[in-house]
Amino acid sequence: MPPLVETRDLRIRFGATEAVRGVSLRVEPGEVLGLVGESGSGKSATALAIPGLLGPAAQVAGQILWRDNASGEAMDLLRQPESVLRTLRGRAIAMIFQEPMTALNPVMKIGRQVAECALAHDARCTRREAKARAIAALEAVAIPEAAQRYGDYPHQFSGGQRQRILIAMALMHRPRLVIADEPTTALDVTVQAQILELLKRLQQEHGMAMLFISHDLAVVGEVAHRIAVMRGGEVVETGATHRVLTAPEHEYTRSLLAAVPTMRTDRTKPLATPA
Repeated sequence: MPPLVETRDLRIRFGATEAVRGVSLRVEPGEVLGLVGESGSGKSATALAIPGLLGPAAQVAGQILWRDNASGEAMDLLRQPESVLRTLRGRAIAMIFQEPMTALNPVMKIGRQVAECALAHDARCTRREAKARAIAALEAVAIPEAAQRYGDYPHQFSGGQRQRILIAMALMHRPRLVIADEPTTALDVTVQAQILELLKRLQQEHGMAMLFISHDLAVVGEVAHRIAVMRGGEVVETGATHRVLTAPEHEYTRSLLAAVPTMRTDRTKPLATPA
């Protein structure tokens, strides 16, 4: 089966800075690919290039092949007009951003923000139907008393609940691909575990593919079938999750694993620094 989305020799430049250099990745239908690397390695730029969200300052070259049809025929997203990309965003390709307080409109009620996802991508949807679908989406991500909290503002929810709301918005239309950009970074460990469990459950229930981005190998190891490791705008290692975590081939991957503290870590010594 051909991959759902595939980048070939993807290159991204911002002015004189080459942020991504020749990245080739694939995500199979129903697969979770973990994209790991330190800050500035090019993870988010790579992910944002897929739905065309980098903005006019970015110079993007290469290919991003999207196969969302029965024939498996590929569409190069880099050569599609904005009108085509707009139809894909939200319905076929959805984003979960890492900071819900900046991703959500602080002066708009939560219910209205979720309902707008239904209205924006379904011209036949009425406002009453959009409200019902929004409440159902909030209930699906375990927001308590969703109907009663429909009129609340983002600041009235906890950090974990706000992240759940972003997940509800992303999954409103059962997309084929979800791009989760560091969705647990700002959360404490307990809430982080809850969000990871929620994402795993929803991914399995709906059979969607996911590109899960993180700087934390332990987090990615909880959800990903395969892992791709990025450094300096390049992919330095790709493989099955168990293999990458237990028998890494690249020195940088080994350094990342050595920098992760465990219960046996000697706290009198500094953690390893990635090479």
